Amino acid sequence: MDVFTTKSGTVRGRRAARDRGIVVVRGLPYAAPPFGAFRFREPQPPDPWDGVRDCAAFGPVDPQSAELPGAPVWSPGDEDILTLNIWTPAAGPGDLPVLVWIHGGAYVFGSSAQPDFDGTALAGEGLVVVTLNSRLGFEGFGHVPDAGDSAALPDNRGLLDQIAALEWVRDNIAAFGGAPDRVTLAGQSSGATSVACLAVADRARGLFRRAVLHSAVNAFATQEQAARTTAEVAAEAGVPATRAGLLATPPEALVAATDRVCARYAQDPAAGQRHYDPAIYGPVADGVLLTADPLEALAAGAGGAVELLVCHTTEEYWLLDAVGSSAKITTEEQLAVFAADFGLPASLVEGHRERLPDAPVLDVHLALHSGLLFAEYSARLAEAHARAGGRAFLARFDRRRDRTGRRVRAWHCADIPFAFGNLHEESVHFLVGGPPGEADEELSRRMTGAWAEFAAHGDPGWEPLDGSAGSGAAVRVWRTAAEGPAGGAASGEQDGFRDLWRTAGLPLLAP
Repeated sequence: MDVFTTKSGTVRGRRAARDRGIVVVRGLPYAAPPFGAFRFREPQPPDPWDGVRDCAAFGPVDPQSAELPGAPVWSPGDEDILTLNIWTPAAGPGDLPVLVWIHGGAYVFGSSAQPDFDGTALAGEGLVVVTLNSRLGFEGFGHVPDAGDSAALPDNRGLLDQIAALEWVRDNIAAFGGAPDRVTLAGQSSGATSVACLAVADRARGLFRRAVLHSAVNAFATQEQAARTTAEVAAEAGVPATRAGLLATPPEALVAATDRVCARYAQDPAAGQRHYDPAIYGPVADGVLLTADPLEALAAGAGGAVELLVCHTTEEYWLLDAVGSSAKITTEEQLAVFAADFGLPASLVEGHRERLPDAPVLDVHLALHSGLLFAEYSARLAEAHARAGGRAFLARFDRRRDRTGRRVRAWHCADIPFAFGNLHEESVHFLVGGPPGEADEELSRRMTGAWAEFAAHGDPGWEPLDGSAGSGAAVRVWRTAAEGPAGGAASGEQDGFRDLWRTAGLPLLAP
């Protein structure tokens, strides 16, 4: 049956393009459009409808300037942006595990409509798969000053949207064959950090029991830092940095102003940390939804009931260099300034250089930045959770490819098409190095199966961290059979630079 009844009304889906007995429902609203009277406010319930709502197409993407392969772009006037999509085994039982996906994109771009995130293969493993859009950029994470005579507009609106989507899942997913008490929340990059934030947020407690985090990003702002970003964006837009001024400014103007602020940082080597990777939005320690960085909160025992599956790639930052979104650090002088800007000790830089004796300065920088922004932060999330008594699994993605003179590294985002089982999508071929071979298909099946087993049973196929010995033997290394043992656990193998970071410490960054 392709018709389902939710608390807002009845919807009709379609058979998935690859079918496999899967029905997909696209563009289903989980909250009202967050504009007009609802702009910068908490998400509101969607309006109910009569009749059968046809859900054949993805909903509009959130305000952004990005144009991503295979995905729709945002246009001013697109307002019904708080929607989700569901893939469900049409003939499955009514108590299936549910996997809810939050996409990445530096909190400013991306959408659930990207072909990478098609849920057909995962649903074929016996899951109900949900992907969603939530507010991004200033709409989702910009700090709006209090007017003094009315209630403050909340920070972290993008996270509040995600909570609203999880509440919708709790209340409606049974109609699609899913079990509301068997929800796993998953995300990558900024989506992974969003998941980590919700894992430690009291307001999201009980909405999911497991979490998958791929390449969580080390970025968390104080309210003071978020207020400074608002002042910069408002000045660039030519409007007052006030509640009234920002409400009167259309979303497209704030998107354009954000892009100009980021471009200015990218062009200014003296701009400090934001010069190297100018992402200016992220979760805010607002004292309401969030009181501490997820790493600090997990170490203190928050989110202890949530089981974690954490993964990072071994060459994260090489992607950002390949797409031109990071500063080119090619001289020793630039590398020294980079280290000083982030407070990295000379011993950490020297250690990376010793591990890469014949590499250019750029590669030393990329290895350092990989650990600083993604890899080390991700690993520490899992380890902190385990030390605090939680259940956590850790993995590294280490698959590479050389084809026609082009080397594709184990870089940021390359793992996700494998886990979703979407290697044949043309839009991901840049990430994975072209159409997949048989070894790639086999690796993808193992990764998809690990996600499915974790969501269903809490066991991805290897031992959890023991809470005392760091990563050690409990790390799964994902690679093809030709690159080494087929996905076996590693004991120090492919550990990369972790021992250097343990000695140096990890500075927590602000967006």
